[in-house]
Amino acid sequence: MGGFAAQFAAAFMVTVGLALVSGFLGTVFGLLLAISKGAPAARFKSVVTAYTTVVRGVPELLIILLIYFGGTTFASNLAGRYVEVNAFTAGVIALTVVFSGYATEVFRGAIAAVPAGQTEAADSLGLKAWQRWLFIVGPQMLRLALPAYGNLWISLFKDTALVSVVGLTDIMRVAYVGAGSLRAPLTFYLAASFFYLSLTTITLLSIRLAERRYPAFSR
Repeated sequence: MGGFAAQFAAAFMVTVGLALVSGFLGTVFGLLLAISKGAPAARFKSVVTAYTTVVRGVPELLIILLIYFGGTTFASNLAGRYVEVNAFTAGVIALTVVFSGYATEVFRGAIAAVPAGQTEAADSLGLKAWQRWLFIVGPQMLRLALPAYGNLWISLFKDTALVSVVGLTDIMRVAYVGAGSLRAPLTFYLAASFFYLSLTTITLLSIRLAERRYPAFSR
């Protein structure tokens, strides 16, 4: 087990990096889709609804495989030779798609829960759209979305384990290789469980601290 300590440390950083990049991109994309879903254009609203429905209805593993092998096929056809998509890149794209699909509905529900009078008051004060979002709707929406948003991050950290199937050297991949090499599956998989549990625990504590940061909106 000692020889795999460095590999676990490197894999831990890969897992954290994968989750942070995917979570950030998924948050931005999900927020933009949530805002767009409230737009008057019915056609665009239907497109966003279809996107979130497909993403939430298809298993995460299947999305990862489709993007990895589909991206490899597309890149190979474009280059005229075999080109394999980087596993980390494919993982980021796939997890961003998954995260944004769920985040869209979380943010949309939180936006809808903000009292309409808040927006009307902002309009009566002559605030611009960006000012209304930055100072009025945004902070209240964030507080309402935090519990569900935190659950998305917990799911994201666990979903990173699925990217190991396309060759990414993450925590799960190192655990799998170590379990097979030393014939100690229980030891290595328990070690992997510890790493994932530590990430989810940190996420839970961070969300609780964030909820305390906005006590005015919890009433």
